[in-house]
Amino acid sequence: MSLREQGVDAFGALVDQHIDMAQTFAAHVCADPRLELMAPVAINIVCFRYRGRGGSEDDLRALNTEIMLRIQESGVAVPTDTTLNGRHSLRAAINNHRTRPEDLDRLLAEVLRHGAALQASFF
Repeated sequence: MSLREQGVDAFGALVDQHIDMAQTFAAHVCADPRLELMAPVAINIVCFRYRGRGGSEDDLRALNTEIMLRIQESGVAVPTDTTLNGRHSLRAAINNHRTRPEDLDRLLAEVLRHGAALQASFF
């Protein structure tokens, strides 16, 4: 229905915009030593996690799960999670036509804020 309503060119431009936003989001993740990019970004999905001071895989899974739940409950964003090669990660799928770069900046800020507040409990 979206393709029919928007047309191929407009729909394609929106897909390209989401991929560009994902690439920028991934660059921000890579630039912060507290975060870890978990997979290359080829489409509109970014898999990453909060590492903070590090810890065991179990500790990082618990920490990132709690970060995800707090962000979801706050209504700021709705990241999900996944496991890649046995390693837990947060998953940001950029696919809403209303998503702006500022929304992704806020998501990262919230991940960092919650991660910093919670890491003492997990490590």
